[in-house]
Amino acid sequence: MAPSSAGFVTALTTAALATVGFLAYQASATAPGKAGPDGTPAAVTSQVPQVKRDPTALPAGSGEGARVVYSLDADRVWLVGPGDTVTRTFEVTPGSVDPAPGVYAVTSRSNAITGTDGIPVEHVVRFASGADGVAIGFSAAVRDPAPLAASDAVLTGGIRESRADGDAMWTFAMIGAKVVVIH
Repeated sequence: MAPSSAGFVTALTTAALATVGFLAYQASATAPGKAGPDGTPAAVTSQVPQVKRDPTALPAGSGEGARVVYSLDADRVWLVGPGDTVTRTFEVTPGSVDPAPGVYAVTSRSNAITGTDGIPVEHVVRFASGADGVAIGFSAAVRDPAPLAASDAVLTGGIRESRADGDAMWTFAMIGAKVVVIH
């Protein structure tokens, strides 16, 4: 009886090893990534579509309370009311002089003037000074659209917006209103 018991145990052991080997193969075939040469997991690429960031969403870290947020990198403005509610957002065209990132206040306003580039503008909302005392502020060209005239000789601090956006800025940003400039 001993020889047949040994054969039975050998058969069971072989079957168990074959099953473990098969399961190990299945696990390695369905694993998301292979280990690198140093034993650390290799990068895994997700098949789930990535959520696209909303370019009009109010940037994090842009302050609190009612304010104008101006992004130098995005060339975009957000008018933010009480409770961090965005009342309007729009793209702008900056001049040749950028304000430094920081918190400012609206210092002056002009209903209609001629910009340093010679273009008639309206609803000028100034909040900073740049190189050589150049005033920096938002404005709308009277004859929309009129981009800032590119010139190396004339420093321009105007941040141009459309006439409709200029109207909204004019209504929103009174003297003393907070302007937050971010990258």
